[in-house]
Amino acid sequence: MSHSCKMADITDEGVSLVEDIYKRRQPLPTMDAIYFIQPTKENVIMFLSDMSGRTPLYRKAFVFFSSPIARELVMDIKKDAQVLPRIGALREMNLEYFAIDSQGFITNNERALEELLGDEENNREAIACLNVMATRIATVFASLREFPFVRFRAARSLDATTMTTFHDLIPTKLAAGVWDCLMKYKKTIPNFPQTETCELLIIDRTVDQIAPVIHEWTYDAMCHDLLNMEGNKYVHEVPGKNGGPPERKEVLLEDHDPIWLELRHAHIADASERLHEKMTNFVSKNKAAQIQHGSRGSGEMSTRDLQKMVQALPQYSEQIDKLSLHVEIAGKINRIIRESGLRELGQLEQDLVFGDAGMKDVIKFLTTKEDTTRENKLRLLMILAAIYPEKFEGEKGLNLMKVARLTNEDTIAINNLRIFGGEPESKKSLTGAFALKFDMHKKKRAARKDRSDGEETWQLSRFYPIIEELIEKVSKNELSKEDYPCLNDPSPSFHGTPFAGSAIQNPPAHSMRSRRTPTWARPRGSDDDGYSSDSVLKHSSSDFKKMGRRIFIFIIGGATRSELRSCHKLTGKLKREVILGSSSLDDPAQFITKLKMLTTAQELSLDDLQI
Repeated sequence: MSHSCKMADITDEGVSLVEDIYKRRQPLPTMDAIYFIQPTKENVIMFLSDMSGRTPLYRKAFVFFSSPIARELVMDIKKDAQVLPRIGALREMNLEYFAIDSQGFITNNERALEELLGDEENNREAIACLNVMATRIATVFASLREFPFVRFRAARSLDATTMTTFHDLIPTKLAAGVWDCLMKYKKTIPNFPQTETCELLIIDRTVDQIAPVIHEWTYDAMCHDLLNMEGNKYVHEVPGKNGGPPERKEVLLEDHDPIWLELRHAHIADASERLHEKMTNFVSKNKAAQIQHGSRGSGEMSTRDLQKMVQALPQYSEQIDKLSLHVEIAGKINRIIRESGLRELGQLEQDLVFGDAGMKDVIKFLTTKEDTTRENKLRLLMILAAIYPEKFEGEKGLNLMKVARLTNEDTIAINNLRIFGGEPESKKSLTGAFALKFDMHKKKRAARKDRSDGEETWQLSRFYPIIEELIEKVSKNELSKEDYPCLNDPSPSFHGTPFAGSAIQNPPAHSMRSRRTPTWARPRGSDDDGYSSDSVLKHSSSDFKKMGRRIFIFIIGGATRSELRSCHKLTGKLKREVILGSSSLDDPAQFITKLKMLTTAQELSLDDLQI
């Protein structure tokens, strides 16, 4: 619930207390209780014990389950004659996902990488993990009243003699699980669509091993990569009251902050410039601010100056607070970039990906920039391993590790990344095509970036995640049917319908201001909005329901901030709302930690074979 609303939103609805079902609670027999629980056996037992006996904890219980409840658990509730008359409502809400953004959700399977891509022998955990994930993804469609075409990345066997492993079949199995849940919803949920209304593509982390480790240069990604943030929480020091010692203050970098909303997907250099302009504008428009700014003219303002200004201009305190917070954060990020030589490293990372740099450049960097942090060296070698896996076999790999002075743990992370993308032998045949593929993009992408005055900072935003290509292909109906089969096997008429045709996908070029509220978290309403159906204005409305069908893309094993940014970008470009789902949202450090924890049973078994 904390992903969807604040405590104040709940109390505004007349709820006086929010408690955890697993903690001891004070009996409140004169009050009604709303239960919002997962339909597990433990939760049902807890609920029944709360409401049974002579003195139940509450007067009446209104029970809402986050996903469909098993028949036997419903029978357990019905059998309890004492509890039955005390139930005011018993409903399936189908809300078992976390909305992390206006266009993103996670199923909160933090250990998905470990459970699904770890030990081949222990499939029980993996199947349980997939079942939970499938149920949670399905609740997204239930709550939005959307019925998707379900497409997934097919298992890739290189030839007829290669056996497909459990790992290869993960997207297939998850797609089947989601499909089963949707079939039940079609029969049980009132007004659930009976024909397809949107598209869902299920892939796993192996489609793009570079996106989770490369440095992404947007304000949002840099905050989470370089500052020690917990989730979206940033802690900073503010001057104490009446000249006392400084106090620690927690702020949330989220959608309710208009400056964050405006700058989060901007390049860090662009964000810094825009913040400086905002500050200069504010000072120039406010006499009192100028007095505080003193005779320093247009010189840089320190955080302390800003804080003095807040005290002098209490009526603007919220405005200056927000501005000074972001000025401080951007200043901190720019300092880290400078001190750790990140720009040069970032350039090498991008050049590697686009085929402009190779092994020699990496060796040169590692031997000349010895003060680069171990984590940054590891990330550089992981990008290298994703592109040239054969360079890490045997002695060659060990020598590389020695040059970079990496630990055994780091070596495990790199080896797991290689296994992650298929065994090294099979990768060899793909390497040529992989490099070529990036070369093609280089021409396409570099030409586009050259228009930005050839600014060096822009060069660092050349990189884009693979899902951008996939989403564009879904939108144009150009995804290969062999590589990405569809469970519904769409009828030829679907892509020919006027609804998905050119009229909606290429609407007239009117302005599309982005909405500030999460539109995807609302079901589609009626089209009656005061416009006549043939009105041109209808297309220029900023509401996403005037666009084409929604596209959902789900990544098993963790998504990245660059992928979330791509979904926002493509929504505007394709005029179709693109929603990203994943088992978790990982920053580079979290992803690397998860890679290190993978049990490398595959690697051991290969060694055993050689023995």
